[in-house]
Amino acid sequence: MTVHFIGAGPGAADLLTLRAVEHLRASPVCVYAGTYIDEAILAHCPPDARKIDTANLDLDQITAELVAADSRGEDVARLCSGDPSLYSALAEQSARLDARGVQWDVTPGVPAYAAAAATLGVELTVPEVTQSVVLTRAQARSTAMPDGEALANFAATGSTLVLHLAITRTRVLAEELTVHYGAECPAAVVFHASKPDQLVLTGTLADIADKVEAAALKQAAVILVGPAVGRTPGAESHLYDACRERA
Repeated sequence: MTVHFIGAGPGAADLLTLRAVEHLRASPVCVYAGTYIDEAILAHCPPDARKIDTANLDLDQITAELVAADSRGEDVARLCSGDPSLYSALAEQSARLDARGVQWDVTPGVPAYAAAAATLGVELTVPEVTQSVVLTRAQARSTAMPDGEALANFAATGSTLVLHLAITRTRVLAEELTVHYGAECPAAVVFHASKPDQLVLTGTLADIADKVEAAALKQAAVILVGPAVGRTPGAESHLYDACRERA
């Protein structure tokens, strides 16, 4: 059997990949985080699938469920919100499976930041405005950030910033980023990107915290900051330049 770590996307059930749906339909066990994954996504599972919500389970308990399914010869769909390459705890879960000799693979998903950008209708890399996107998070009650990954270091580059797991610290972060981007720098927050209750807040570093607090957002939102977020005009890409040299 195989544990399939599957990117469940940002929330909408029709934003899963074809491969993800195939694994869901073929797996008699589905392990998922109920905080982020709803019944519309779980509807892809077989009617008699065993569904295990990890919301109240620790890593040892989750691993035990995966190993138990392996011992029964059952495939497992291990759903991760967004894409497994970002903040999914893939590293520690896969290490434990390796130690137990359990096979696993990864199916990518649509990351929340991509869904947020699509909702805003923006390109995060605008020629001669910014060509880099930094995906990072804030530190509160979570694990420590590595040395050198201070938010100020990223902000100093002028790149488009996407902040995960940071919505409860919006005001502090906005104040810190204002030093580097200026108070009028465009900022946006997308809550539950692609889901029916999606909420979009747009503004600047000067007022985005006020809007987040008025909406009482506490989780499941990404913050985007940078000139590209406000559709700041840039140069036209050479990719489609009529005068560029053809290969």
